[in-house]
Amino acid sequence: MSAPAGIPPRSAAVPGGARAPAAAARPPPCQNGPVQNQMQFPFGYGLHLENYSASSGHYPPVPHEAVPSQLNNQYVADYHSACYSIPVQSVMTTSVGPSMLNTQQLYSGAPHPVESAGGLTQGAISSASHLHTSVPQSYSAVSSHYSSSTSSSVASQGFPLSSGRYAMPTVSSAVYPNLSYPSMSVGSPYGQVFTSQSLPAVGQFEETNTFPDQSSTVPRTLQQQVPLGYNSTSWSTSDFQSAQDNFSRNNTGSLAKASNQINTVGIVDSSHPVSQNVQFTKPGVETSVVSSAVTSSIRTPVGDHLTEPASVPSNTQPSESLLQEAIDSSSTTSSASPVINNYDALEGGGYPETNSAASSPAPTPQTSRTPKPFGYGYPTLQPGYQNATPSTSAMQPSNPGHHSGFQQYPQQYPGVNQLSSTLGGLSLQHSQQPESLRPVNLTQDRNILPVSPVLAPVPNLNSDLRKLNCSPDSFRCTLTNIPQTQALLNKAKLPLGLLLHPFRDLTQLPVITSSTIVRCRSCRTYINPFVSFIDQRRWKCNLCYRVNDVPEEFMYNPLTRSYGEPHKRPEVQNSTVEFIASSDYMLRPPQPAVYLFVLDVSHNAVEAGYLTIVCQSLLENLDKLPGDSRTRIGFITFDSTVQFYNLQEGLSQPQMLIVSDIDDVFLPTPDSLLVNLHESKELIKDLLNALPTMFINTRETHSALGPALQAAFKLMSPTGGRISVFQSQLPSLGAGLLHSREDPNQRSSTKVVQHLGPATDFYKKLALDCSGQQTAVDLFLLSSQYSDLASLACMSKYSAGCIYYYPSFHHSHNPAQAEKLQKDLKRYLTRKIGFEAVMRIRCTKGLSIHTFHGNFFVRSTDLLSLANVNPDAGFAVQMSIEESLTDTSLVCFQTALLYTSSKGERRIRVHTLCLPVVTSLADVYAGADVQAAVCLLANMAVDRSVSSSLSDARDALVNAVVDSLSAYISTASNLQQSSLIAPNSLRLFPLYVLALLKQKAFRTGTSTRLDDRIYAMCQIKSQPLVHLMKMIHPSLYRIDRLTNEGAIHVNDRVVPQPPLQKLSAEKLTREGAFLMDCGSIFYIWIGKSCDNSFIKDVLGYPNYASVPQKLTQLPELDTLSSERARSFISWLRDSRPLNPVLQLIKDESPAKTDFFQHLVEDRTEAAFSYYEFLLHIQQQICK
Repeated sequence: MSAPAGIPPRSAAVPGGARAPAAAARPPPCQNGPVQNQMQFPFGYGLHLENYSASSGHYPPVPHEAVPSQLNNQYVADYHSACYSIPVQSVMTTSVGPSMLNTQQLYSGAPHPVESAGGLTQGAISSASHLHTSVPQSYSAVSSHYSSSTSSSVASQGFPLSSGRYAMPTVSSAVYPNLSYPSMSVGSPYGQVFTSQSLPAVGQFEETNTFPDQSSTVPRTLQQQVPLGYNSTSWSTSDFQSAQDNFSRNNTGSLAKASNQINTVGIVDSSHPVSQNVQFTKPGVETSVVSSAVTSSIRTPVGDHLTEPASVPSNTQPSESLLQEAIDSSSTTSSASPVINNYDALEGGGYPETNSAASSPAPTPQTSRTPKPFGYGYPTLQPGYQNATPSTSAMQPSNPGHHSGFQQYPQQYPGVNQLSSTLGGLSLQHSQQPESLRPVNLTQDRNILPVSPVLAPVPNLNSDLRKLNCSPDSFRCTLTNIPQTQALLNKAKLPLGLLLHPFRDLTQLPVITSSTIVRCRSCRTYINPFVSFIDQRRWKCNLCYRVNDVPEEFMYNPLTRSYGEPHKRPEVQNSTVEFIASSDYMLRPPQPAVYLFVLDVSHNAVEAGYLTIVCQSLLENLDKLPGDSRTRIGFITFDSTVQFYNLQEGLSQPQMLIVSDIDDVFLPTPDSLLVNLHESKELIKDLLNALPTMFINTRETHSALGPALQAAFKLMSPTGGRISVFQSQLPSLGAGLLHSREDPNQRSSTKVVQHLGPATDFYKKLALDCSGQQTAVDLFLLSSQYSDLASLACMSKYSAGCIYYYPSFHHSHNPAQAEKLQKDLKRYLTRKIGFEAVMRIRCTKGLSIHTFHGNFFVRSTDLLSLANVNPDAGFAVQMSIEESLTDTSLVCFQTALLYTSSKGERRIRVHTLCLPVVTSLADVYAGADVQAAVCLLANMAVDRSVSSSLSDARDALVNAVVDSLSAYISTASNLQQSSLIAPNSLRLFPLYVLALLKQKAFRTGTSTRLDDRIYAMCQIKSQPLVHLMKMIHPSLYRIDRLTNEGAIHVNDRVVPQPPLQKLSAEKLTREGAFLMDCGSIFYIWIGKSCDNSFIKDVLGYPNYASVPQKLTQLPELDTLSSERARSFISWLRDSRPLNPVLQLIKDESPAKTDFFQHLVEDRTEAAFSYYEFLLHIQQQICK
C-alpha cells in the first residue's frame, strides 16, 4: 500500500569507509560488582508521579538519520487495495454513482462546531550526506515468513549513540573488542525450552522430545536424561559470531524461518552547536536538562557552569568514536512491513569486535588481601586525582577465558566478587539455619497457610544492596539464591526463570531527562546501582565486567554545579528508572495515538446488548483516552458486510460506507476513516449515541470478522496503534471463517482434551502483519456459544494485545458480566499505553535466557516486539546456567522497555535485579520463591498442553513437586525418610500445584467449556504474578466478625485485617459470611443461619430470606459493621488496577458452584483433596 500523502519516502543511506580499530586500551583492574550503598537522592532529582506530562523541552529535533528502505509486504493477496465498485446494500445506502461511493446519512442535523486542529506532525527524514563511502548490505535468503522459530546463533547488538547534549572533553576512545561466548548445551529437568511462539504437532512432540514452543528441534545427541515426567531436552545453540566489518555488523543472530533479514545503518551524527538548558527545580521535581541540538561531532571541554554553547565547526568529519556508536546493527525480523523496524539497533546489545582478548583488561596476579565487607563508602578523592594511578591488587580468576580479575581499588564499596561470608551469612553450613530451611512435615502440619498474604522472599543481601534492589512486584526470580552451576540447579530440581511486570503502574518513578544515557559499550547494559566505580572516571559493568569511561556530563551535577560524584546520580541510586530518550532511540517520528474500534453488529451481538455498554463507556471516557492533540480515532462495524464511518470534520453528520464484497475488502475513503479526536468530537459523539439503536432490527446472523480485520489492518498500517475488536460469535463468512470443533459430550472427559490449538493460521498471520506495522489487536469476546477462542486468541497473542472474555454475556440476563464489561472498559480506555515498544532482558555472563512467555512477537533471539504495552501485562522467561559462576558472588538481571508514550515521547523503563550466587544445595532451597516457581511452571504447562497433551502437562506439574521434594529429602540426612518433609520455603508448593491442577486450564473430569479452558490458559500466559496467584489460589476471609484488632490505617481510614482461611468447606460455617478474593471477582458467601445483625447492618435487609440472589454491591449504611466491611473490600480493590466485581451468593443459590469450585483443598469427583494429594506425592517419592 502506498504511503499517504505528506509522508516523505524513506531512503536508506549506508555509511562507509573502512577504518582500522584503535589499539585497545587496558584499564586498571578492579573488583567485579556493585559498589554503592544507599545514597541520598541528589537535590532536584525527584521521584515523579507516573501520570507525568511532557514538557516541550523533552522533544529533541529529529536528527538526520540514515534509515532502512521499506520492506516489501508479503501476503498481499490477502489485502487487495484497489478501486472497486461497491455493491450497495439497498436498505442502508443511496447509490450516487460509482465514483462517489455509497454513503448513508444517518440522520439530519446542522454542521457541528469544529475545534482547532492540533495537526498531524510529519517529520521528514533525510539521509546522511557527510559519510563518503557506502558499504553494501548483506541480504540473507530465508523461507517461511510467519514462523516465529528462532535459532540461537546470537551476537551482540549494535546501538546508536545517545545524543550528547553536553559538550564533552576530548578523551581517548579506545576500541574494546567484544568477547564471543559460545553457548553450552544444558539439560533442563522441566523439558525443552524455546520461544513461546510456534508449537510442534503432537506427533512431532513425542518424536523430538520438545517442550512447547520450541524454536528448533534439538538433536537427540544433545539431549540429556531427565526424571520421569519431563521430556528430555537441551538447549543447543550455535557459537556466537562476530562480524568482521565495523560498519556492516550482523548483530542479531539468525531467525530460523524469518522472511526479511536486512542490514541497516542508522542514526548518523550531524554537526551542530550544542547548547545547554539547565532547569533548577525544587526537591521532588524532575530535573530537565534539555538541549536543542543533536549530538556534536566534536567533543569540547565543558565549562564550569555549562551555560554557554560550545562552538563546533559544521563541516567536520564525525570522530571515530562517534561513528562507532552511530552504526545501527542489522535487524532480523519476521514481519513483512514497510515500517522501519530495526529495533534491534535501537535497544541493541554490544558491538561485535574481532579481538576478543581485549574485551576486558588482563588479570594481574593476586596478592594476599582480605576483601572488605559490603558497606564501605566511596573514597575521598584528591584534587586532580583523575590522572592518578591507584595502587591495586587483584584477584586471579579461576576461569582463564573470563577476564574478571580487575584490580581491587581501595574504595568504600566492594564489588561482586566478595566472599559469600560478606553477603549476610549465606553459607548455611557454617551459620544458623534460616527459617526458610526449617523442615516442615506436610502430612502432619495441616496449618501451613499463613494468616496474612504470602510475601516474596527477600534476597539474602546486605541491607545496602537490599535497599537498592528492584521491587519484586516488577521483577522476580524463581530462585533468590542463584546456583553456581547448572549441575547444582539440576540437582535441586527447581525451575529457574524470571517473572516480569515491566510496565506496571507506579506511584513514584524516577524520570530522568539527561543529555546522556550511560550504557556499557560492550553489552549495552544501562548504568545501574550494581555497577562498580573504579574511580571517578571509570565504571565497570556488572553484567559483562567491561570497564567503561564515565562521560564528563555524568560527572556534573547541574544543581550544585559540582563534579566528582557520579555514584550519586539517580540512575545509580534506583533500580527502577525511566529515561526520556533522545531521537537516537527513534526509527521514525513519534506517531499519534490511534484507536480503532471494530464492532460486531450481527443479530446475536445486538441481542446481547453489549453495544449500549461499549458506546456509553466510550462517551464517558472519550476525553480520558491517552494521547495528545494529534490523537485519532475510527470505527468499523461488521455483520455479513463491513461498514465504515466517515467522520471527517465539516460533515453535518456521520456517513456510513458499506463494503459488501468481503472477498476483496478495501478502504472506501482512506483519508476520512481515522479522524482527529478533538476536531471531530461532536461527530464521534453523535455516532456513539446512534450505534446502539442503528442495528436494532437487523436479522443478519453471519459474522465476517476476518474481512473486517483485514480492513482494520489496512487502515492502521501507516501509523500503527490499537485495534479493539468486539466479537459475539463464531466467524462464519469470508477469510478466517471457523467451524465449531467442540463436542459438548467431551467436556467432562478425563482422557484427551482436543482442539487446544488454532484451527487456522489466518489470525496468526494477520497478527504478525499487524505487529510489523506496530499495531496491536485486543479482543473482547462476548459469546453465549462456542466461538473457537483457541483460533481467535492468536490475533492478540502475536500482536502483543490482550484478551477479555465474557461467557454467556447478556446485558439483562447476566448483570454480573455486564458490570464486569463496564468496569473493564473503564480501565481499558483510560489506562496508560505504550506504542512501538521493544523489550530486552540482559543478564550476567554465564546465564542464558532461552524461552519467553506472554503476548508478543520474538523479533530476534532476545528482542520482544510489543506493538502496544499496557500496565496489566506480565511476562515470564526461562533461564539456564551455561557457564559456571565461580568468578562472581552476585548476578544481575536487567530488563529495558523502549516505548513511545501516548504523548509522543520516546521513553526507556529500566529495571535491575541483583541476586547472590550460592554453592550449596541448602542455599538454593533457602532462596526458593514458591509463587514465582508455580507461575513459571503454569506457563510451561500451558505450552505442554497445546504441543503435547493436557495429561502430559498435568503429569509434569505433579512431577515437579515430586522431584523437588525428593531431591530435598535425599540431601537432608537427619530427616525421617517415611515422612513428607519440605523446607519451609517450599511448604506451599504442593498446595499451589494442586490448586493449579484444579484450574479450568488443567482440570479434567469436570464439565469445562473449551473456550473457558482456552481463556484460562491465555490468562496464565499473559497475567503478572500478583494477578495470576489470586486466580490460582484465591484468598478467603471471614467478614461477619470484623474487628479493629490488627487493623491498619490507610488515609485516615481504619482497615480491618481478618486472617486468611484455608480454601476448604470445613472453614465455612452457616452462621457466618465469607469473602473470597479471586482477583477479578469478589464472592461473598452468606450462610443460611447468618446472624441477622450482619445482614441488616451490612447488607441492608432484615433477614436472610429477604436478601436478593443477584446483589452486586454493598449499600453504604451508617453502621460500624458496614463501614468495616466496605473499608476492607475497598482496600482490597485499591491494591490492584483491575476493579473486581462483587457477586453475593446465598447458601442455597445455584451460583454457589462457582464459589465452591475454588475450595481447592476439598476433594472433588475427579481430583484429590489436599491431604490425598500429599499422600500421592509421598507415594511417588517412595517408589
